[in-house]
Amino acid sequence: MRYPETRPPAFTLTAGPVDAYPEVLRAMGTTVLYDYDPAFQAYYEAVARKAQKAMETDSPPVILQGEPVLGLEAAAASLIAKDDVVLNLASGVYGKGFGYWAARYAARVDEIEVAYDDCIDPEAVRAHLKAHPETKVVAVCHHDTPSGTLNDINAIGAVVAQAGALLIVDAVSSWGGMQTSPDACLAGIYVTGPNKCLGCPPGLTLAAVSDAAWAKMEANKDAPFASMLSFTDWKNAWKATEPFPFTPSVAEINGLGAALDRFLDEGPESVWARHALTAAATRDGVRAMGIDIWPAREEIASPTCTAVKMPDGIDAGPIIAEARARYGVSLSAGRGETLGKLIRIGHMGPTAQPMFAHVAVAALGGALAANGTKVEIGAGLAAVQARLDAEH
Repeated sequence: MRYPETRPPAFTLTAGPVDAYPEVLRAMGTTVLYDYDPAFQAYYEAVARKAQKAMETDSPPVILQGEPVLGLEAAAASLIAKDDVVLNLASGVYGKGFGYWAARYAARVDEIEVAYDDCIDPEAVRAHLKAHPETKVVAVCHHDTPSGTLNDINAIGAVVAQAGALLIVDAVSSWGGMQTSPDACLAGIYVTGPNKCLGCPPGLTLAAVSDAAWAKMEANKDAPFASMLSFTDWKNAWKATEPFPFTPSVAEINGLGAALDRFLDEGPESVWARHALTAAATRDGVRAMGIDIWPAREEIASPTCTAVKMPDGIDAGPIIAEARARYGVSLSAGRGETLGKLIRIGHMGPTAQPMFAHVAVAALGGALAANGTKVEIGAGLAAVQARLDAEH
């Protein structure tokens, strides 16, 4: 049996978009209220308050009406002034990419770049900021999904705060799936979204903004306003008594409310634990088959995405295609520098369930074997089961 490309896969184990939770989809199918109806205004404020609780912040996050790339570009446009010096930290494709946005607005963009299977050393950041005290903004990607690696944003944030700069954090594919918060990393702007670990479709940005970042944006004469890229337009929109700058995505807000209810009801620690177990079991299975993971060290491997290094001479594209066609399992390719070199297995939201590690390892191993690569599929599945059994 083969799964044609026109038929949906049986399992979507990608790095995003991910499948949405059923309660999220049900909520998105409920009545779409007029945005100035008092019932919706009260609901919007309640959702913002739930997001505040989930993100562990002192005030509700800004909810921008577009998937988190909008929030990241808006952060660059709003926080960076034309006379600012920016330090961009690039440990992967998305971290590198933020530098291109920063360059549109800054007087100068410096960069610390490391190999895309590694992470940023906080001491390198400290040394750079000591040598360049004029730096006003530092940007970092917490989890660079095209590499499956994590940066220590709490340590980096402490260094940046000590230097008197503001930190922009891309936490799009980490928040909700592991213990991380805007306050813990002392972020100026902390950008995430509900479309990864929270199990929503792509469509909204959640951004926590510090008092210092608000002050800098409001003093920035070049910051956008009356614009999709404006943070300041939406600063107080969470209040039921305040107007919206333009029509919010009512159905997406309904879905976000359901996702936050699910996250808070399950309990963040439980959510983080199943993400971590799913990833650990998958990595065990991959290694037991005789295949390496992409991150240079286990401690920087993400619990929300396993990046699998392709054996020498093997291109990831045909393997991904074979896994889908043969088993109906959709996996993700790399991006940019990592395209063709690795395969990404997502563990986010609904697919952060430990038994999906079996599905991922079986499909990956079968596709590699069909391509002529020698793999120990049985050993891989046994390793997955051993990890799961050890947790009970």
